[in-house]
Amino acid sequence: MARRTPPKLDAAQLWEYALSTLSRRSLSTTELRQRLARRAANSGDIPGILDRLRNARYLDDSRFAESFAQSRLDSQGYGRQRVVRDLQARRVAAPLAEQVVNTIYSGADEAVLIEEYLARKFRNRPLPALLRDPLQLASAYRKLRYAGFSSAQCIRALKRYSAQADELESCEDGEDA
Repeated sequence: MARRTPPKLDAAQLWEYALSTLSRRSLSTTELRQRLARRAANSGDIPGILDRLRNARYLDDSRFAESFAQSRLDSQGYGRQRVVRDLQARRVAAPLAEQVVNTIYSGADEAVLIEEYLARKFRNRPLPALLRDPLQLASAYRKLRYAGFSSAQCIRALKRYSAQADELESCEDGEDA
């Protein structure tokens, strides 16, 4: 079955579409620009609509990045690197993403975040016993790295549970080469 293409919208309809879209989900400027471009009858209307949204304070990348990063820290406990990567995937400029994440994470202790993350991911399982298995240890390390924590902090945290965590350092050196 062929996919139905949505109708193209004039400037007034595009404004309503932008407001409706932003009321459902917070978006970066580039994400909204891409959505508007798919629906616009005249692509020349898009810059004016984006300016109007910025002036009305409905669209602000720094405010979007701040709330996104704060949410990732508070509710999911991700590390800095993951949040920067996610913001860049949401089309926030790299310098802005770095600046906002550094500000949000300035008071966060990465070691505490790692401990909380491990407790959440491995709840109901005793970590020292589980991490004696080299495969489980490597899996825990990969999960921590994917969650955005630094390699050194991950290894330091895992050393508390397994003496084999020292071997992860040599694996990490090989990956960086």
